[in-house]
Amino acid sequence: MMNGWTSLLTGPYRFATWFRTWLYERGWLTRRRLACPVVSVGNLTVGGTGKTPMAMWVAEKLLEQGKKPGILSRGYRRNSQEKFLLVSDGTSILAGPREAGDEPYLMATRCPGVVVAVGADRYALGRWVLSLMPIDCFILDDGFQHVGLDRDVNLLLVDSSDSAGMRELLPVGRLREPLREAGRASDIVLTRVEDVSMISNVLEPIEIAMGSTINPITTRFTVKKLVGASEAMPPSDIRGKKALIFSGIGNPNQFRRTVKALGVQVVDELVFRDHEAYVPSRVKDIHRRIEQSKPDVVLTTEKDLIKVQSSWSIPTPLFALFLELEFLDGRSRLEKALSAL
Repeated sequence: MMNGWTSLLTGPYRFATWFRTWLYERGWLTRRRLACPVVSVGNLTVGGTGKTPMAMWVAEKLLEQGKKPGILSRGYRRNSQEKFLLVSDGTSILAGPREAGDEPYLMATRCPGVVVAVGADRYALGRWVLSLMPIDCFILDDGFQHVGLDRDVNLLLVDSSDSAGMRELLPVGRLREPLREAGRASDIVLTRVEDVSMISNVLEPIEIAMGSTINPITTRFTVKKLVGASEAMPPSDIRGKKALIFSGIGNPNQFRRTVKALGVQVVDELVFRDHEAYVPSRVKDIHRRIEQSKPDVVLTTEKDLIKVQSSWSIPTPLFALFLELEFLDGRSRLEKALSAL
């Protein structure tokens, strides 16, 4: 139950989110539709729930179905001032991580054949992309709150390891919207399900808020390999080694748990803000910590690796965890929804 101070702090935010949704429901604000189907991948909380791996999985599945997909992303913390930016035309990478933002660049490099573009207004961005090339389907990255754009499949991702994040609205908690807004989703996808006992902790509050039961799609992330600037190796190769880890992501605690599950001894850790730019002074800070802790290896995330590898000059090897999305239940249901687009 909210106390007085919590209610006072979250009240204006709660009203603003409710009023915005109400305006769309009453037709006072108009939802716009692009000239091709749209799949949205988003969440209710701030921080990482696995949206980027899911967006990439959807893009690859659409490619397998013979479609030409495009990913529309905001490009958070990108340096480029252009209103619209084409990160990949499906053939070549046209912008780097600083210009495009780390996640759009990662999606462009991991998904050859997929068009990736960034811009704040995803409807206008989609129309711009369609004016340049044919697209069969758009994937809306981090699109659950972008309600002004109509979508055909609306995936809501919920981190099963983060039940605490489901308790309070911003600015007190991490919820972007009240839990009842999960009802807009066509499917709820639980991520990081390492044990079935984790499911009820996050599902029950949503079901209570919605007043209905949920049949979720359940997934987890597995470390497929470790990737460096010029080589890759199996995760088993670092078991028992001492590691310094660093990350600038929305869920650093989960990254640490994943590393430790590989049998690695974490001797030092640096946590930076989400979408850290890694200017030269920041990289020097990492290097100093490496010299102090003397690890066997340095581990980070894929989106952090792409921003630091060009300036990495210390002999200690640097690798990123290459995560793969694994479905536990509901994969065929999602594949059927995508094939119907």
